Amino acid sequence: MTQYFATVARGLEEIAAQELTELGAEEVQPDFTGVYFQGNQELLYRVNLWSRLLFRVFVPVRNFPCRNGDQLYREVQKIDWRDYLTPDQTLSVHCTGTNAQLNHTHFTALQVKNAIVDQQREQMGRRSSVDSQEADLMLNLHIHRDRAILSLDSSGSSLHRRGYRPAMGAAPLKETLASALLRLAQWTPETPLYDPLCGSGTILLEAGLQSLNIAPGLVRGEFAFERWSDFNADLWQRLRQEALEQQRDKFPAPLWGGDRNGEIIQQARTNAQYCGLGDSIQFQVQEMEDIYPPTEPGILICNPPYGKRLGEVEELGSFYKLLGDLFKQRFTGWTAYILSGNKELTKKVGLKASRRFPVYNGSLPCTLLKYDLY
Repeated sequence: MTQYFATVARGLEEIAAQELTELGAEEVQPDFTGVYFQGNQELLYRVNLWSRLLFRVFVPVRNFPCRNGDQLYREVQKIDWRDYLTPDQTLSVHCTGTNAQLNHTHFTALQVKNAIVDQQREQMGRRSSVDSQEADLMLNLHIHRDRAILSLDSSGSSLHRRGYRPAMGAAPLKETLASALLRLAQWTPETPLYDPLCGSGTILLEAGLQSLNIAPGLVRGEFAFERWSDFNADLWQRLRQEALEQQRDKFPAPLWGGDRNGEIIQQARTNAQYCGLGDSIQFQVQEMEDIYPPTEPGILICNPPYGKRLGEVEELGSFYKLLGDLFKQRFTGWTAYILSGNKELTKKVGLKASRRFPVYNGSLPCTLLKYDLY
């Protein structure tokens, strides 16, 4: 069994741990903006392929004392890098965290790189080149106080970049947060879903992938682990083939989305095509005043503007009041969720939330509010 560490957005650690357990991980332990877990190589591949919530999956190589640059250099050289890297392969180092002596991440990364390539020169007379964009071996060094963890990055680009979203609106949600909202709302593919403020469609696209049981990793390109010396191509191909065979042909329940901007709705339709959903999601151009339940009761979820980037609080107050009025008057029997980054605007909804889930949209603290509409 190998120890792994997966990074996740702040506030989503517990549900990420649930997802990892469902995928077969063992010894699952949530931490701040991440989850520790154990498993074999197959699990590592499976998590990268199937996770809808995680950013990256790291394989820790060494945990060591790290008070300054000299000690960092010595500790990195204690690793035999021939096990991970040849001079013909490229290298990149990404650093997070600081301490009193190592307070500049660029310098810290340079120390790690120098330790590795100096060892290569001494052992083989040649060294790896640095490729900051698409290196064959991507390393992550995390410093916390006077210790550091050096890990292999198995994912490469962040897992939230599914690869299906060439068209984006003004303030798009990350795909991982959209999936997290669906999980917090306890939505399942058997439940009708409506987003009347869908923008470029991220929440509905993530719901669509779940409805057809499409592994999110199938849509994107190469993973970092595919360039590792121990990469098992047969195992990876089997997992991808199993994922393809598990896909459904149609939605168990309908998905609808609306937005007043016709260009944005066209972006949403384009995104749906890119991720293999075709025309399955019903997108339509509509004014807020014109929204009605498109079907029998289900779940309504939306991410209205917060007033910090897309408009002022005063201008949006009447919009939030209208939102609450429409929920109350037209959506009896539904369960509604609003992602809000502004408490003052949330008050304008005029409904009492039955639950509140703290989440972060990037660095912005938000709340997912649940409204039971009777």
